[in-house]
Amino acid sequence: MIVRAGRPEERAGLEDLQRRALLMWQEYRSFLLGNPDAIAVSLASLLEKRVWVAQIQEQAVGFSVLLLRGDICDLDGLFVEPGWWGRGIGRGLVADAVARAREWGALAVETVADPRAEGFYARLGFAPTAMEQTPFGPANRMRLLAFPAQS
Repeated sequence: MIVRAGRPEERAGLEDLQRRALLMWQEYRSFLLGNPDAIAVSLASLLEKRVWVAQIQEQAVGFSVLLLRGDICDLDGLFVEPGWWGRGIGRGLVADAVARAREWGALAVETVADPRAEGFYARLGFAPTAMEQTPFGPANRMRLLAFPAQS
């Protein structure tokens, strides 16, 4: 697997990947089907190299969106193609996000994890810091506790 910057021409395909991943969960289906605009990969984020694509051979199998907000790197989205779940793609994207956050001078990495993703992030060293309301319901803001020191 390689992780590379997303390209503007991939926007629709990445949105489709995100939709497929979210539609796997029954509790999100009615909201997503009633609000198709809820899924959007920002063209600005692609142009500013804030979208990072996990690729195996020539196939995009996942992506993350990273935003630097002050000294915090916000993992604003992480989605993996459902057929690739359980193969380390998400873990690889988080490791890539941590490395990029360090390069960008961030002091921590945070994400808002819906209840289905909390266990995944907890296994990677994230811990809840606050509750937030999302379009899908309440979710924990989580922070990576063992953020590696900058060298």
